[in-house]
Amino acid sequence: MNSQPPTTTGLPRPGSAVAAHASHGLQHLPLPLFAAPMGIGGLGLAWREAAHVLGAPGVVGEALLLAAGLAWLLIVGLHLLRMLRHPEAIGGDLRHPVRSAFAGAATIGLMILAGGLLPYARDAAAAIWLVAAGAHVAIAVWTVRGLIRAPREAASLTPPLLIPLVGNILAPVIGAKLGFDVLSWMLFGLGALLWVLLQPLLLGRLITGPALPARLRPTLAILLAPPSVGALALAGLTHGFGTAPLIALGLAVFIALVLLSLLPDLASGPFAMSWWGWTFPSAAFAIALQQAAAAHPVAWQAPLLWAVLVAASAILAVVAGATLRAAAQGHLLRPEG
Repeated sequence: MNSQPPTTTGLPRPGSAVAAHASHGLQHLPLPLFAAPMGIGGLGLAWREAAHVLGAPGVVGEALLLAAGLAWLLIVGLHLLRMLRHPEAIGGDLRHPVRSAFAGAATIGLMILAGGLLPYARDAAAAIWLVAAGAHVAIAVWTVRGLIRAPREAASLTPPLLIPLVGNILAPVIGAKLGFDVLSWMLFGLGALLWVLLQPLLLGRLITGPALPARLRPTLAILLAPPSVGALALAGLTHGFGTAPLIALGLAVFIALVLLSLLPDLASGPFAMSWWGWTFPSAAFAIALQQAAAAHPVAWQAPLLWAVLVAASAILAVVAGATLRAAAQGHLLRPEG
């Protein structure tokens, strides 16, 4: 029996079984949770773009960007606490062939927050962008270093590997607006070349096997992000949605159609944090379509643009709802199955 009497407030005493369970649960806080502010912020930027292109309510995008900032701060705070209490757990994540890739989602989320802040505090946005871009390059260096020092089997080559390496393509989307043209071109070149090197390896692994585990199949949606973000980066760097951005967008449309054909299979598995892999790519695709439509308008574009934006919003709502249910039921802070 527990020898400690209950407290008058009904709250657990420090060191009680409940408090110990909460601390132990923090050990299993998923690193892929950093994809949440990345997806929320990406959708916020999509709705902000829609306010200009489609006349959508501007408050929707700004509210989503605020929510992304708060989510990013919360998740960073929880992981800092996790680092203090369970440093071995963080170390295990950073050595894991799949989970380690989501460290890059933290810095991508920070780049998106810089974009959200840009209309309100340009200098602060520039400072945040520089920190985020520098940190993301450092994560990319660490990732490539790890691949060279400890070569991986084909089974460990999964789409999340695009996040820390090809994620550099996102930096120019915000950096060009802040006036960092030279640095943005360098970061675009870095991300694009890593994408060209990595994409064939991923496709080879997907085509020849082994097959992705059911919990990782939703991460196939990450393949949509590089061409969508690449189109946006090229449009910002070349000051218009010309030939190069349209080429990248064409590939994004093709990948979107492939993913749409696979949707029943990808959505058939149980909920996992990998579902967040759908959120940012769908939002980036929506933004790219909107910018292309604004530069090359046609009479029938509005219904299509609204359909893609609503679909991206529905994806985020479903994934966020499933995550909140998992958290309420205590499934979020359990060891990975």
